[in-house]
Amino acid sequence: MVYETHSSEETYNIGKELGQKCKEGELYTLIGDLGVGKTVFTQGFAAGLGITEPVNSPTFTIVQIYDEGRLPLYHFDVYRIGDPEEMYEVGYEEYVYGEGVSLIEWADLIEDILPTHYTKVLIEKNPDKGFDYRKISVEEV
Repeated sequence: MVYETHSSEETYNIGKELGQKCKEGELYTLIGDLGVGKTVFTQGFAAGLGITEPVNSPTFTIVQIYDEGRLPLYHFDVYRIGDPEEMYEVGYEEYVYGEGVSLIEWADLIEDILPTHYTKVLIEKNPDKGFDYRKISVEEV
């Protein structure tokens, strides 16, 4: 599925729609350059799960847990991970194979340890189509 958005609100709403449909045990990977809207997408995703607390990128803590929604959300930001093996130190497997939903920003950096099945979300800019334009590709892997 490919979506095109022209505002952060539209990107948020795509995330929210996917959050409303997600199921226990699912993993979503977020791929995209700095500033494309990965955190905005995640905020929408969390809202779709019924999470109302502020959602920010856990760049320095690696993982943030939100458990007030209909399913727990395990939000990872692995931008600062030097070696994929570091993920095991933060309880990666407990979350990814747990009872909630995992969402991993910069997941391409830990591709070697991802499960065989997940949903890949690629967010891209295209300056020719406007500053706020985003192409959001959602693919089952």
